[in-house]
Amino acid sequence: MAIGKAVGIIKQNTAKKLKQKFPFLKQVYWGTEAIWSEGYFVSTIDLNEKVIKAYIEDQGKKDTGQMKFEVA
Repeated sequence: MAIGKAVGIIKQNTAKKLKQKFPFLKQVYWGTEAIWSEGYFVSTIDLNEKVIKAYIEDQGKKDTGQMKFEVA
């Protein structure tokens, strides 16, 4: 099974269970079944803490619509 497929299944199942356990989430995330961000992070090589921290911070910005796009 591809990593992306496995991550998708985990996200779907945990979102469903979280909404069952915490009904208020249905109002917070109305109009979608999703709770989690679209992406995920996987690494097969050694990464330092700075790279991982930057990825997590960028995910938070994307979730709140604060991500700034850079034009190359």
